[in-house]
Amino acid sequence: MKTYVKRIRDLREDNDKTQQEIADILGTSQTMYARYERGANEMPVHHLISLCKYYGVSSDYLLGIEQIKK
Repeated sequence: MKTYVKRIRDLREDNDKTQQEIADILGTSQTMYARYERGANEMPVHHLISLCKYYGVSSDYLLGIEQIKK
């Protein structure tokens, strides 16, 4: 499994958010966000940046380059 796929799901669940809530933040549909979490679609860079800002983590953490949230 791609690291970022696991991390975006874990971050969402750790923050008690639904897929719909995160999809709304990203300006996309719940269906598309679910596809990101399953790894069926690649997440656009602008969504990656938005999630990093929202969760307060680095892109390196989200992508699996770093193991520690910064």
